[in-house]
Amino acid sequence: MPALTIVAGLKDVTSMTIPNWISLALVVGFFPAALAVGLAPLAILAHVGVGVAALVVAMLLFALKVFGGGDAKLMAATCLWMGLSGTSPFVLWTAVIGGLFGLGLILARRHAQPMVAGAPAWVGALMQPKGPIPYGVAIAAGALISYPASPLVMAFLAR
Repeated sequence: MPALTIVAGLKDVTSMTIPNWISLALVVGFFPAALAVGLAPLAILAHVGVGVAALVVAMLLFALKVFGGGDAKLMAATCLWMGLSGTSPFVLWTAVIGGLFGLGLILARRHAQPMVAGAPAWVGALMQPKGPIPYGVAIAAGALISYPASPLVMAFLAR
């Protein structure tokens, strides 16, 4: 899970997209991981419920043009891994980091235009004034901060 979220964040910052295969791999990978650490069937079902609820909320945010489609799918897939007890810290960290990252990017866009002339194309695209903000970066960071206290990691450590 951590590796896939890192790839999602890097892909989003460099291309403003999060490939579907990343979210799909997170969803598919959850089930063997949950079984491997001994999560009870009801606990797995609760994780699925959280993931579905997160998908509904994320689809609403996508419909309102707050999130991109890749962000919505990544958020839901990550909530599947976080479960009931891990989703609140994950969402909180994602929001805090997203706000700080967004603010920093807005400031950088305002002041860094002269310095991006020789940079790779993705840097120029990222620094476009009023351009989109790759929220996958915040989702990945929130996931990495929250994952060590997630139910799956706690179940693994308890074994």
